[in-house]
Amino acid sequence: MRSLLVRRPDLLYVLIAGYCLLSVVLKILRPDSLEIDESEQALLSQYLLLGYGAQPPFYNWLQFGVVALFGISVASLTVVKNVLLFLFLLFYGFTARVLSSSQHAPAVAVLGVLTLPPVFLLSQRDLSHTVAALFAVSLFLYGFFRALKKPPSLGDYLLVGVAVGLGAISKYNFVILPVAALLAILPEAMLRKHLFDWRVLASAAVCAVIVAPHAFWIVNNIGHATGVTVAEMKEGAESALLPHAIQGLVSLAGASVKGVALTVAVFGLLFYADIGKILRAESLWTRVVGRMILACFLMIALIVVAMDATHIRAKWLALFTALLPLYLTLKIDAAGLDPARRLPALLSIAGVLSVGVVLMLWARVFIGPMIGDYSFAHTPYNGFARAVSADAGPPPVAIVVDDRIVAGNLRIQFPETPIILTGFSQGAEGALPTGRIMAAWSAEGRGREEIPPRISALLELMPIRMADSKPTIVSVPYNAGRPGDLYTFAYVWADLR
Repeated sequence: MRSLLVRRPDLLYVLIAGYCLLSVVLKILRPDSLEIDESEQALLSQYLLLGYGAQPPFYNWLQFGVVALFGISVASLTVVKNVLLFLFLLFYGFTARVLSSSQHAPAVAVLGVLTLPPVFLLSQRDLSHTVAALFAVSLFLYGFFRALKKPPSLGDYLLVGVAVGLGAISKYNFVILPVAALLAILPEAMLRKHLFDWRVLASAAVCAVIVAPHAFWIVNNIGHATGVTVAEMKEGAESALLPHAIQGLVSLAGASVKGVALTVAVFGLLFYADIGKILRAESLWTRVVGRMILACFLMIALIVVAMDATHIRAKWLALFTALLPLYLTLKIDAAGLDPARRLPALLSIAGVLSVGVVLMLWARVFIGPMIGDYSFAHTPYNGFARAVSADAGPPPVAIVVDDRIVAGNLRIQFPETPIILTGFSQGAEGALPTGRIMAAWSAEGRGREEIPPRISALLELMPIRMADSKPTIVSVPYNAGRPGDLYTFAYVWADLR
């Protein structure tokens, strides 16, 4: 396989399609309990809204459409993510092909980007909006460099506008990238002229059409859109030992190194004999991409200082560290090196990392309980659903919960029943249907005989008659767990007149 990739570089796209398909299959073969982001997507797929809170809505809109067509299931959740991941890798390779004359450059770039932790690890473990934004990054790079390198066409400019629009409604920090791209071409006279092409206006118009619905929502909900992210960026500010600006820049530097260290090490290991030549090599495209990376991180640093941020996570930088493998590929190309003989080793490393993580996440479900390591995947929502279904009386017309993870998982188990999350004002909290309602919650680590305060407060606002005086306690064996290891749920019935 490794030597075949050297002879037939386009086989790369078959390999990444197989990788994404493997991820989908193994996810479906696991128990149907969901992780954090998956739970949120399952819950929010009930609603088509202009905005959902701290994250832009593009991924939610895609998920809503897929669920509307195929129903809610683990498969409909995981397919959306892996299709976006495949498209990210596909257009990333297309971008390298546009910028390089080497037939092996796309494979080097794609396998290189698969060594970034947000791509091979976090995207498979539990990311959603970032995966959509990564797709927008590669689509933007492809359209942007096509418009710069070949005689420009209206289609190329429109593609750039679509990519920027989709990126802006995937992750708010995406907007840094097109700004950095514009700054990067300013010093190049032959590229700068593209900024004054009339087709830029068409590109901006397409972008505005895509962004406008959510922008309208942001104007009226700016606190919902920014509050959570700002709070996370200022996490630990009260106890910071250094001035906030310094603390934030140190955190940014640490997150940046953490995000690219493995990729730099892999390229350094494979091309160590030519490192000096690669570092000295330069071309028009290495200059542009290098400036883009520098501009992105300078703008992030300014934002960190301006916001008094003290805590930066490596995954927040994924959209910008994703430029590094492309830059390194272009440096290798500029040095006149043929990467063919290093390609098999790069394939082995990227394959072990990416496929290894997918297999590890699958195997962990069955190996973890042997050492008492239980995760979200082991929580037995399916067993709880069976216990509720065996209860006397008609099925619930709605289920009220106070936790997003519980909400999303019960959406999988009760696909025809509205799941109402307390405190989610964007949804249907105030529109409980008439009939038999079930309030459910995890009873692990809390008083089992008491209804959680947020659920109780919501029920008290309704003309509800409690059908039970006390909650029903259900202890269910963990998914793939050891004999005798149980997880406890509680639920209570109420009638809404």
